[in-house]
Amino acid sequence: MTSSSTSTSSSRPDSHVNKMELIQQLARPLLNFIVESIPIIISICHRLYKLYSRLPMEYVQLIIGTVMCFFGGFYPTVFAALQAAEHGGLSTVRKALVALSDEIMIIIEEHKKDDKVDADGDGVADATQINGRELIKRKVKLVLTKMNPEKVNDAIASIYKVWMSVLAVLTIQFARTIAMALTISDFTTKFANRFLLPIVKAAVPPEYQKWCPVLLDWLCKSIGISIAWHIQTVISAFTSALAGGLIMSRAMLHISFNGKKKHEDTNADEIASYAFAALGFYFQYYMRFSTPFPLNIILFPVELSEYYIRWAVTN
Repeated sequence: MTSSSTSTSSSRPDSHVNKMELIQQLARPLLNFIVESIPIIISICHRLYKLYSRLPMEYVQLIIGTVMCFFGGFYPTVFAALQAAEHGGLSTVRKALVALSDEIMIIIEEHKKDDKVDADGDGVADATQINGRELIKRKVKLVLTKMNPEKVNDAIASIYKVWMSVLAVLTIQFARTIAMALTISDFTTKFANRFLLPIVKAAVPPEYQKWCPVLLDWLCKSIGISIAWHIQTVISAFTSALAGGLIMSRAMLHISFNGKKKHEDTNADEIASYAFAALGFYFQYYMRFSTPFPLNIILFPVELSEYYIRWAVTN
């Protein structure tokens, strides 16, 4: 018994050391990947925003309507959050992101300069002669000394304030979905505690049985949230298809007649909106209300944002 416990305790430090060595080995290539990829992402975002700003308003409306009509049910909380942020400080978030991107670019330029420093004069850059742990310490010190903390703090605080206002709006907007998720999770929790918990405890060693109620509670909440938000996805797909179809038809009417004919003067936009809405909802239904390949890879960050907002609103 003593020998087994001794071997177990000795293996734990070894595994800890192995993890630290792995982190140190990955530090340099991971850092290089981040340094090379972030400027590309920032440049792409700047170009897309400039392109978006130069588009005529009717084409912007057409793009927004198309996205809402055919993709509104895929990311209902993301679209709702964007709409809430548009009234609650989207320009503030944009300014904060620009400030953060400027600070990031400053750090990246300083990082590139630091990689060329040869303080000992041996002809080899100092950053390439140190191990992973020392490299991490060196780069953390670089960030702390070169970054403007007040500028970063103001930017993060601005984003957080807008996020809290958006979260408050979404909580009210999806109150029924939240109530449905909590009701389903409470029902499944009672069922699980009565019928499943004894069976699970019987199959689990005594020292781990204290985790059984907690894990079952997490599982039941996940089930409740999944069912409630799936129902909300169908509702959002239908409503967004209607709203997006109307925006599309009116934008196309404006483009076709160069703004000379208003939508109040005709019913063509409403008739066309029904056709667009039917196509949009059928497309989302055909895709089972999930983003098709390869858009699911391109929009993976949006997918993560959707799940995070759902979790934040429900909790």
